[in-house]
This record gives sequence, C-alpha cells and structure tokens, in this order.
Amino acid sequence: MSGRAMLLLMLSLWIVASSVPRLILAAPTSPIAAPASSEQPALLTARSSPGDLEIGGELAGLARGTVRYVRYEDLLALPLETYTISDDTNFKGKTEISGVPLTVLAKMFGQADHSDMIVAICYDKYRSNYPSDYLAAHHPILVLKINVQLRDKWPMSEYGGPLGPFLISHPTFKPSFSVLSHKDEAQIPFGVTRLDFRTEAVVFGMIHPEGNWAKTSQVWQGYRIASQDCYRCHSLYGEGGERASRSWLVLAAWAATDGTRFEAYIRKPQSIQPCAKMPAHSGYDDATLAALTAYFTTFAPVRKSK
Repeated sequence: MSGRAMLLLMLSLWIVASSVPRLILAAPTSPIAAPASSEQPALLTARSSPGDLEIGGELAGLARGTVRYVRYEDLLALPLETYTISDDTNFKGKTEISGVPLTVLAKMFGQADHSDMIVAICYDKYRSNYPSDYLAAHHPILVLKINVQLRDKWPMSEYGGPLGPFLISHPTFKPSFSVLSHKDEAQIPFGVTRLDFRTEAVVFGMIHPEGNWAKTSQVWQGYRIASQDCYRCHSLYGEGGERASRSWLVLAAWAATDGTRFEAYIRKPQSIQPCAKMPAHSGYDDATLAALTAYFTTFAPVRKSK
C-alpha cells in the first residue's frame, strides 16, 4: 500500500467523528471567536470535530499567522452553487457538485488589502495554489455535496480512501495558458483540510528566479511551469508543498550537476527510481525539460572556479 493510500485510509477516522450527534459538537465549551450569521460562519479557535475546515494565512481582523476553524455544517448554511461536471478526474462520469466558490470564502475571511491568493493544503502536505488569474479564469469551488449527498455518503477516491474532508473542483475547466508542452492544469485536490489566504507576490516570490529574465527565456518558461506543477509537492523555505522528500534546493543541485538524469526523472520517475510516487510527465518534450533544468539550476549554489 502506498503512503498516500495509507494516509487516505487513516483519514477515514473523521467519517466516524462526523457521525457524532450535533449536541456533542455544539457543546457549551465550543471556542467560538465570532458569532455565526447568515453572511459568515462562526470562527472557532479550536476544532469542534476532525472535519472542521482549518483556515489561516492572512485573516481579516486577525494577526498574520492566526488559525481558525469553520464547521462543515456552517459552510453548508452558506448559499451554494451547483454544477453538473464531467471533466474532473476525481469522479467517474457526470457528477453533480455543490459548494462555495473560493473567491466568496476569500472575501469572507481574507484581508482585502493583502490576500489575492488561496492555498489549499491537504492532509498529506500536498498543496494547490490558486493565484488571482486562476481564480478569475476557472472559478474553483470548495465542494460540500456530491450528487446531493453530504460527505459521509461520498464515494471513495481512486486510492480507496475518502475524498474529504473537503475537495476542490470547477464548473468546467479549459486551459487558459500554455508554456511549451505544459498546459494550464486543473487544480483539483481532494483530502483538503486547510485553506490559507495569502499574498501572491510572497508565495510565488519565494521561487521567483533572480535577475531580469525575458518571458521567452528558458529560465522564465521553467519558472512558469514549476510554479504551477512542482510547487505543489516541493518546498522552499517553508513555502510550497511538502509531500515530496526532495526540497527545491535538492532539485536545484540535481539539475545543476546531472541535468540528463534530472530530465529523465521528470519524464518518467519510475525509470530512475522504481519506488517513486511522482507522476510521470511523459507529455513534456525536450524543450520543456530543458526549461525546467535551466530554471532550477539558478537556485544551485554558485560553484567557485579552481
């Protein structure tokens, strides 16, 4: 059993917790920081159940880094949008989803003068980034119901575990850009436990290549690809996903010292390391792989000449 599959099975514990009577979840000791209303759910200072949505980053009216929690039941009380979709690989065939747009949640919880990006964090430390242009182009939805069913009735994921506690989908998805052989990818994570409301310039600024690079340069092209793809699993100084064991700097050192093997690993990881869990990028052509190599090399330590 893969590590992700095992984590998925472990997460099924929240299903049991979700069946606890509401009287227990709403006990007088629930740490409510703000009253619930028809416009905004109550914010809790601690979890009332394992299935609460954790929110953080830059929250309106709170110090940066503050964490709060929102109950699933309170999110359900918000106005929901419903769509019938057929292009989300988390589902088989046509599926009806109902939920709240991420942009609505950003207006409720994020700091208007800072938060222009949403980061979805999963229980296995995988992250999906939703910058402002993606939010505008694709209208991502925090899914709360699937085929009218509440999450304790949701189907299993392809790994055999639950899709919840939350997942993100779209009414439809059409790529809005392409860089070489990389096309804009649908960010449709399941197992989402937390949403961070962040500043786009800070999150992407961490992996921005130093110097002034033309938009047509290999380095800039590599950056555009890596910021959407690699950043979901690989981290740099606390930003980015942490699902992968190799950090941004490890990838940089690999790209700088053995570019051929680095590119082979991206295209077909299992050909280099049979136990690799990274998905293959067989559709990436040589130019795309070269751009990623050029970009990551900029983060490698400068080697002094002898």
